[in-house]
Amino acid sequence: MKKNRKFHIQTFGCQMNERDSETIAGLLSKMGYSVTAERKEADVAVINTCSVREHADKRFFGTLGQLKKIKEARPDFVVCVCGCMMQQRHITDVIKTKYPWVDVIFGTHNIHELPVLLEEGEKEKENRTLFKKNGIMERGKGLISVWENGEDIVEDLPSSRLYRHKAFVNIIYGCNNFCTYCIVPYTRGRERSRKPADILNEVKKLAADGVKEITLLGQNVNSYKGITGSADVSHGETNNGKKHTDFADLIYMLQGTEGIERIRFMTSHPKDLSDKLIDAYKNCSKLCSAIHLPMQSGSNSILERMNRKYTKEQYMDLVAKLRIASPGICITTDIIVGFPGETEQDFQDTLDVIKKVCFDSAFTFIYSVRKGTPAEKYEDQIPEDIKHERFRRLVAAVNECSSIKNAAYEGRKEMVLVDGPGKKDPGKLAGRTEGYKLVDFEGPLSLQGEFVYVDITKSNTFSLTGELDISHV
Repeated sequence: MKKNRKFHIQTFGCQMNERDSETIAGLLSKMGYSVTAERKEADVAVINTCSVREHADKRFFGTLGQLKKIKEARPDFVVCVCGCMMQQRHITDVIKTKYPWVDVIFGTHNIHELPVLLEEGEKEKENRTLFKKNGIMERGKGLISVWENGEDIVEDLPSSRLYRHKAFVNIIYGCNNFCTYCIVPYTRGRERSRKPADILNEVKKLAADGVKEITLLGQNVNSYKGITGSADVSHGETNNGKKHTDFADLIYMLQGTEGIERIRFMTSHPKDLSDKLIDAYKNCSKLCSAIHLPMQSGSNSILERMNRKYTKEQYMDLVAKLRIASPGICITTDIIVGFPGETEQDFQDTLDVIKKVCFDSAFTFIYSVRKGTPAEKYEDQIPEDIKHERFRRLVAAVNECSSIKNAAYEGRKEMVLVDGPGKKDPGKLAGRTEGYKLVDFEGPLSLQGEFVYVDITKSNTFSLTGELDISHV
């Protein structure tokens, strides 16, 4: 391999994709590559894809088209695409046919193979296509290695984190829920939980490396079920001679890790949010008083069609329990508008929940058909004009709640973990409160990665503004 080679990664999608990109960066760094912020300067460009939303699909293909000119000018420029979209055979077929300048395609289950794939790609111009499950091998213009199913979890992969002071930690891969609108179970596979001891070892290493805040990741962290020995944790139930550690057990276990001061997690499924986990908010001081609890819809009939396995009433009961266990807890959510069959009354039910719960913020989405999902075949699709009109009302309702919630912070003193220069105003610092509120304030860059107190002077819809309390610095 040539010396001084550089790589560039563009990531679409959720925190799971972001964490995968950190692993990809770690693998490339271990191979001797260095990162560059400019794709045109890179020797290897990686696009990590998301298949959850149609918008991400369009952005991906648009980006892929832009790489053609670089490839024509520099034939040795290597283009790699990976992630959830690559787990769909029709997508890889399109890439093979319409985007022949792509050199390497791999999926979500075999990221650890990237070094081998790059080496093989350099050795041969005309490579094989491999779909592991069926053993299909065919000749193609690029090297494609997509595993249709996940196998044993590969531990101890290198990682290049975006921040030194905080880190993502995968605890469970895949999803068993099969919501009718979602492609994730087909792209990420069935649920596979890491062993508690492996997670604990990773967190201890992160703490030793200066990490103060961890975010536990999974498509559904609440369904985590690790198999452990009695020496690993003091919680769990015995089943057939094996001790199982649930998600609440895991939080209690990580609570004792020296150096870790904040524990977050996402994403959680309401159907698996146990009283035991809610109690952890009372008993675990390091567990941040915040939760992302996707609602998706406030209509029971739509929730049933989505296969969400809870009702509007059950969801609101969970919110009430959380607020008793942790008064002032920040609750964020996901909401889909325009799901097939959604009536105006169904939409009003969603607005009713927003008004009663008053979420701190929400990720709002217009339903888009995902090929391969049950909802794709629903005949009562909602016209685009109705979906967009409802979406405007939805966003207005969510933003009103966000403004109300943020306004309550004015005049308060908040502990903020400083991430670094702000994205909108690099001249200021930006950080997060325990409730994950974004705070902008003036201060020296030397505070990056430190906890500081900030007096909140102004609230905005999506953020807070404050002044550094120098008496605590």
